[in-house]
Amino acid sequence: MRFARLGPLGQEIPTVVVDGTYYDLRPLTSDVTGAFLADDPVAKTADALQRDQLPPVPDADELRVGAPIARPGAVICIGMNYAAHAAESGSAPPELPVMFLKAPNTVVGPADEVVIPRGSTKTDWEVELGIVIGRTASYLDSPADAAAHIAGYVTANDVSERDFQLAVSGGQWSKGKCAPGFTPTGPWLVTGDDVEPGGLRLRSFVNGEVRQDSTTADMIFSAEYIVWHLSQYLTLDPGDLVLTGTPEGVALSGRFPYLADGDVVEVEVEGLGRGRQTFRSWKEQTDVR
Repeated sequence: MRFARLGPLGQEIPTVVVDGTYYDLRPLTSDVTGAFLADDPVAKTADALQRDQLPPVPDADELRVGAPIARPGAVICIGMNYAAHAAESGSAPPELPVMFLKAPNTVVGPADEVVIPRGSTKTDWEVELGIVIGRTASYLDSPADAAAHIAGYVTANDVSERDFQLAVSGGQWSKGKCAPGFTPTGPWLVTGDDVEPGGLRLRSFVNGEVRQDSTTADMIFSAEYIVWHLSQYLTLDPGDLVLTGTPEGVALSGRFPYLADGDVVEVEVEGLGRGRQTFRSWKEQTDVR
């Protein structure tokens, strides 16, 4: 099942997508929130569809596509989870998952413009498989328990400012990860019953040229292992977003230029849809303080 949110920022309509038609979920929920995802959303949505309780959204194709989840309580990220990406970053593959955080206000729609931060010279792209939590996960006994706590999966772009992340970070990565709009997500949340996360193709493009092309089979730590591992150190709540790392092919490698005003980045994960973001220079924004 595919959930999506359509409409202006802050006024998105929660929907379910069936054969290309968007059906309004508001008879069931005000939004695609953690509470909705924790309360058997697939069965309840299927029942409402069967009863014709969910009307089609008029002119859905003309509406902005928002992030498929309402603002999460936490965005938790795993770094260097593909050996080749660790190598291009100048690091050995980690023996344990490397965790960092992003601010929830980085989560935006898959086609929203992204503003390059003021003073940035090293804004970078990272296509990633995102996990959306569906049940509270704390001290899970094993990775095999993780699937029951996953609501579904999304395509995400973990946008990064490498100078902020590495040179002026003070030893922590999040400073280069938290600019507004730095986590374009979607277009859909595809529920876990429809996704096998262990063998999905991931690709990114800049101005139409391929940059990354890999599969989640190359992840060092699987999606289930990541959820289990994180649960030993923090509580994952319904609606939280977990990013699982990116493959090789980013600008940090030195093989490609960093992003500049007008560049277009496309990211896609097999079965989860494609995002397309235009990057704009901060100096050209009139509404940024």
